[in-house]
Amino acid sequence: MPTDLPKRILIGRALRSDKLGETLLPKRIALPVFASDALSSVAYAPEEILLTLSLAGASAIHFSWQIGVVVAIVMLAVVASYRQNVHAYPSGGGDYEVATVNHGPNSGLVVASALMVDYILTVAVSTTSGVANVVSAVPALRGHELTLSVVVVILLMGMNLRGVRESGTAFAVPTYAFMLGVLGMVVYGVVRHFGLGQDMPSESSGFHLEPTPGNESLAGFAMVFLLLKAFSSGCAALTGVEAISNGVPAFRKPKSKNAATTLLMMATIAVVMFMGIIWLARLTGVQMAEEPQQLVGAPGDYHQKTALAQISEAVFSNFTPGFYFVAAVTGLILVLAANTAFNGFPVLGSILAQDRYLPRQLHTRGDRLAFSNGIILLALAAILFIIAFDADPTRLIQLYIVGVFVSFNMSQSGMIRHWTRNLRTETDPARRRHMQRSRAINTFGLVMTMAVLIVVLATKISHAWIAIATMVVLFVMMKAIRRHYDRVSEELVAAEEPDDVVLPTRVHAIVLVSKLHKPALRALAYARLARAHTLEAVTVNVDPADTAALREEWDERGIEVPLKVLDSPYREITGPVLDYVKNLRRSSPRDVVSVYIPEYVVGHWYEHLLHNQSALRLKGRLLFKPGVMVTSVPWQLESSERRKPQKAWSAPGSVRRGEPRAPKAVKSEASAKPAGPADRSTKDSSQ
Repeated sequence: MPTDLPKRILIGRALRSDKLGETLLPKRIALPVFASDALSSVAYAPEEILLTLSLAGASAIHFSWQIGVVVAIVMLAVVASYRQNVHAYPSGGGDYEVATVNHGPNSGLVVASALMVDYILTVAVSTTSGVANVVSAVPALRGHELTLSVVVVILLMGMNLRGVRESGTAFAVPTYAFMLGVLGMVVYGVVRHFGLGQDMPSESSGFHLEPTPGNESLAGFAMVFLLLKAFSSGCAALTGVEAISNGVPAFRKPKSKNAATTLLMMATIAVVMFMGIIWLARLTGVQMAEEPQQLVGAPGDYHQKTALAQISEAVFSNFTPGFYFVAAVTGLILVLAANTAFNGFPVLGSILAQDRYLPRQLHTRGDRLAFSNGIILLALAAILFIIAFDADPTRLIQLYIVGVFVSFNMSQSGMIRHWTRNLRTETDPARRRHMQRSRAINTFGLVMTMAVLIVVLATKISHAWIAIATMVVLFVMMKAIRRHYDRVSEELVAAEEPDDVVLPTRVHAIVLVSKLHKPALRALAYARLARAHTLEAVTVNVDPADTAALREEWDERGIEVPLKVLDSPYREITGPVLDYVKNLRRSSPRDVVSVYIPEYVVGHWYEHLLHNQSALRLKGRLLFKPGVMVTSVPWQLESSERRKPQKAWSAPGSVRRGEPRAPKAVKSEASAKPAGPADRSTKDSSQ
């Protein structure tokens, strides 16, 4: 195929199915593959807290560290809960499997739709946030955020099409570099502040943060509501935690143990980084504002940088390379964090396709043993969201955490039911204590995630309805797909008794003829070999002169097959043939009508526009007629002969290296043996 070479260049050579084990991930690679989303969330979650608190002005900013502590507690609780999940359900179904097994199929579909929305938004939010951080460091790129975000998604799609192992190895270095950069920034800030006693003011620390109109004197319930909204925004740091439970099959053995260890590593690193950034934000006096006019004292052309960019600029004010390093790795990790979704979404799609809730094409692996169709579908959906929201990460984040916390809640409640069911039959005291401890952990996790979900729905419903509506659409769509597959399965089930199968009484063969050329003669010969009960040629009288010429040549050649001419007063071909076939079926309902259609085989796509249009239309209509069989009889034109694959070639020394020798060209049997019945039939019919 002409597309094979570019395909191999872009995604690499195809891998055998028995090489799947070689693509499994050790913990050092699994951490950046599955935890990059959760780790990168700490780059924008603190900023979301500051932006929300800014609505009440400078008086509310000092609540940021308390909110950060609560978010960190929720994260640790969720991670502890998911460590129970990976041990109890290591097959890779994750939250979907937990909800389906313990709550039923409908609950499983709710979780699946929530996770799919979460994965799509993960790609959209990660790429747009990464681009925003890069633009903060390189102002010349301002105004091109949408184009850059779409290009980044396409590049990520291409890298993931090369396979999980290769993409994980490529993304490991940037992820570890991001951890090094942020943790190094925190340590450097501690040394400068406590060790050297130096001040580290940010560029916005000298501005005065005014509250937005109407929020000048928030108190009581209004202030509580604002703090809850800031907390729900900060919970964006929890996104991506569930990815490891969905990716357990990608780990090396022992899968569950390695996945649980990776979860603990991810949580520890993420909490330290998250709290470190919040502490540095307070230390450097970063002022973030929802509206530019809130920053009193800022220049008229002031463009607000991201919180992390301002912090790193202040901490590394005496070491500029440190600032550019943090800016570079932050932008890179935020972009590559989408890789978590590119690993989670295709696996979930494969499981749903196996359960007949999504198209079966999502269940098959591509050339590189990755679920290629799922990867492409995820990229297209993310690009649609990016375009719809003009690559604005703040607007996209508002939709973000609804889906993930719906799945959190369904998963934790399912795990509680799982442990309760097992405790009814377990008699070993040690195992019972373990199950009771696990159930307590999942119960605490459910309380935390339920509280967050309530807060999110209460504070973000004006934006969250879009995510909820998308989840509903996906739920209804998956139910419809399952009904379709179930209906098809019922129709196609084989009868238990052979007597139930009604065989046709006779076969009536029809060969469609427009001219008496080589393709028509081949179709006539092939139809005669089938030995149908009756055989006739059929032509449509579109041009009387052409029809008369066809009749005359038919008689001159003495072809024994009768020629039937169908009148077409409106010069249509498809309609008269369909009516004729319908009449045959009506006169003999138990007969089968077999229609033979001669077709050209061409070598170039543009040649298809010049041939076979009538045949394609006719086949498309005949396929819906019961009791009608359609057979295409191909005739290869010279252009198709030139498109044949070239002979295999053995490189010098390939045999010595143990590679198989290219097969020698042999004379085809068709050209070597005497003419058989088929050849004689063709010759007879052409005379």
